[in-house]
Amino acid sequence: QIRAAMEGFLDGDAALIEQVVAADAKVNELEVAIDDNLGHVIVRRQPAASDLRLILAVSKTVTDLERIGDEAAKVARMARETHGAGRSSDTRLATIRHLSETAIGMLRKALDAFARLDAAAAARLIGEDAAIDSEFSAIIRQLITFMMEDPRTISTSLNILWVAKAFERIGDHAKNIAEQVIYVAKGRDVRHTPLAEVEREALRR
Repeated sequence: QIRAAMEGFLDGDAALIEQVVAADAKVNELEVAIDDNLGHVIVRRQPAASDLRLILAVSKTVTDLERIGDEAAKVARMARETHGAGRSSDTRLATIRHLSETAIGMLRKALDAFARLDAAAAARLIGEDAAIDSEFSAIIRQLITFMMEDPRTISTSLNILWVAKAFERIGDHAKNIAEQVIYVAKGRDVRHTPLAEVEREALRR
């Protein structure tokens, strides 16, 4: 869904764009179904300790994944607006390709760390969040320059800005998932914790 949204934004493939928007409903259905399954596990199994941590972490991770789906749908809607207004052949659209690949890479690493409950890998990923924030800030500065030089670019630049923000948020959600990995593996909630402390906790035996 995320990759399709990005391709739709860059290439203006109308069918692909509509496919991403429609897929958001499926993501929502999956979130509800998984939460229902987790509720049944809690009632029937009455899990404790590490098993309960895992269930809580899965629930929070599913929420992050659903919100990532929302961001993908947002990108698709921006693609629809941008290309529908005939503002498609613009080299500035490519400025967010690297940002999108960074965000997708973070999500892949987060899910891989979750599958293996690899706290060290999760801590490394949390450290990558600063890089995506820095890249997002650079895109903002670049777009401001474009708009100041040529006011006719304002509409397209604002759409690009919203898309860039969506990918920055996807990076944030990937970071959230990584924090849940450490919670399950180490039994410590590292949200709102300095990175150095997160790394120490992840490497603790």
